[in-house]
Amino acid sequence: MSDSTPGTDQKAFATVDTTRLARIILPQRGEPRDVRSLYIVENESTPGRVTALSRTECIIPAGTEVSFETYFNAFPASYWRRWSQLTEVQLRVSLSGDARIDIYRSKIDGSRIAVTGDIVEVDAEGNGEAEFTIPLDNFEDGGWIWFDITAESETTIHHAGWYATKEAGEQVVKTPTIYRDMATGETRQLEPGDTLPAAESKVTIGIPTFNRPTDAVAALEALSSDPVVDAVVEAVIMPDQGNQHPADQPGFDTVAAHYGDRLRIIQQGNLGGSGGYSRIMYEARHDERGTTSPYILYMDDDIAIEPDSILRALAVARYAKSPMLVGGQMLNLLERSHLHTMGEVMDWQNFMWGGAPHTHYDHDFYKHPLRDCSEEGAHGTPTDRSPNSRNLHRRIDVDYNGWWMCMIPRVVADTIGQPLPLFIKWDDNEYALRAKDAGYPTASWPGIAIWHMAWTDKDDAIDWQAYFHLRNRLIVAAIQGLKDPKRLMLSQAKATAKHLLCLEYSTVAIHNEAMKDFLAGPEHLFEILESALPRINGMRKNYSDATIIRSAADLPNPTGARPGLTTIPLNPVSKIKTLAQGLFNNAKTADPRHHEAPQVNLTPIEARWFSLSRVDGATVTTADGKGVVYRKRDRDQALALAKESAALQKKVLEKFAEMRDRYQAAAPELASREAWKQIFEPEA
Repeated sequence: MSDSTPGTDQKAFATVDTTRLARIILPQRGEPRDVRSLYIVENESTPGRVTALSRTECIIPAGTEVSFETYFNAFPASYWRRWSQLTEVQLRVSLSGDARIDIYRSKIDGSRIAVTGDIVEVDAEGNGEAEFTIPLDNFEDGGWIWFDITAESETTIHHAGWYATKEAGEQVVKTPTIYRDMATGETRQLEPGDTLPAAESKVTIGIPTFNRPTDAVAALEALSSDPVVDAVVEAVIMPDQGNQHPADQPGFDTVAAHYGDRLRIIQQGNLGGSGGYSRIMYEARHDERGTTSPYILYMDDDIAIEPDSILRALAVARYAKSPMLVGGQMLNLLERSHLHTMGEVMDWQNFMWGGAPHTHYDHDFYKHPLRDCSEEGAHGTPTDRSPNSRNLHRRIDVDYNGWWMCMIPRVVADTIGQPLPLFIKWDDNEYALRAKDAGYPTASWPGIAIWHMAWTDKDDAIDWQAYFHLRNRLIVAAIQGLKDPKRLMLSQAKATAKHLLCLEYSTVAIHNEAMKDFLAGPEHLFEILESALPRINGMRKNYSDATIIRSAADLPNPTGARPGLTTIPLNPVSKIKTLAQGLFNNAKTADPRHHEAPQVNLTPIEARWFSLSRVDGATVTTADGKGVVYRKRDRDQALALAKESAALQKKVLEKFAEMRDRYQAAAPELASREAWKQIFEPEA
């Protein structure tokens, strides 16, 4: 092995081995025990613990057993069997000491099966190499492979990893594909059954940023900190769409000097996520100043990066049977041992995204490691929605992956075009659905992940983003050819009723604006790409529920509300009774005294329809806990918004077939380089 010499961890293991699929990585020094659980399973009852010398080298105390049956270090065999060219995988370990390695695999239900194992033979200096080759035959629907190590004496793992036993080969295309030979510049059309040459181990990374200079510099520093990752990065393209620039941030000069001309920061107006990501793709594919790497990796700026995820995504993409999008999963930035989402699919009836079958949100690996597959608590509780890890052993198939981390082959971009001008929300979803329709699937890959703020810690369903949620949902539904929008609009009618009962009048107002802009047609999307957000923010200023106050303490003390206001109605009788009380209250004119002093201060989990519908004024803490909004019931305003919403929903239903035809006809132009060029380079 080119990188197997003990004691030369950083230099030798920094070599780009094109057959390496995933390094065994260690927690950073000083990480708390819950975060360490993503990397290693330690016996907490024995003295001593694993000491990481670097991200890939560690010391295991004598008499200790350590398992690598963890999120980042177990091998997700079922995914490799389903999507890759491989029929087997090889574990390679370089160590010093007296130790035994045992290999295990799991079944779809998490059952553990011993595969093989042996004492590692060492030379006179105590250094040894171990290799185990495991076939992938048994992983049709699920299962992982991992190893445990028993250290009889103090043992140092110099490095270890999962490897392919052959180089990546040609990929068979399943659909008409545009391939551009980057060496010759020649472009040709490939037909199903044709092959693409094995891809070079090189990637262009794109990170759009908007007024997050600290996060942007931290992302660049994380990427540059790992020499193996650095070796495969051809360029980092960073569209800067704000007025707080990474270049003004401490640490930028150092990281910029590291990258040199590989770092390309582009100043542009705030075109949202879709404008940022589209600029990345536009620049990477540019005839004169573009890059040559076969993959473009999208990442958000407000994330914490596990650098090996870049190498793993690249390995998956190169070893895939056919071109495909490789998605990184999302870990919870505020609860770092939690896997926030395992994979998502579309509900095609009401055209809404959601968790894939057999998944749940916010799985805690510290409480429920991969080996926790007991039946106890199988239904979960309100405080523990990940009662065991049984479903983590299944292969989860998805429709799309968020652009917090997603690798897109250049041939896919060349074939299906740019992201749509949607500003934010649904742009990543639409692109993956368009790619899937064209024959390029998406996989959300375990062990490839970043840490990102969970959407449960945001108010994006009710703040300015609610406009883009609805407008873009309608646009994507039309482009995807939704035949009957009744279920979609029924869900919107329910949402409107809920928002009105919760005194979220600004949300209903911008939802109405979203429907108007959808009905205005695709011809205006580029025109309003930069202006929609200021317009929406201007509208929201007219509503008290959109105005953030620093603290409820800045307002008069609550005057008091009816007893049991926040008690959740659980049975049908109590639900009907509570709803009747709420509707009766909303039919009356609000008491103006409660617009001067709130009746109650509510936390986000208490601010529900059954509480807010029965008051005339209440403060609600924002999801991030940084302030409150003062929601004030206004019967006339609510009635006017409800009537407008009902009329617009009726119009959307009546005109949807017409709008579907218009959006589908316009879609190729909306995704074209030529159309985006008018935005990015209007003078060119």
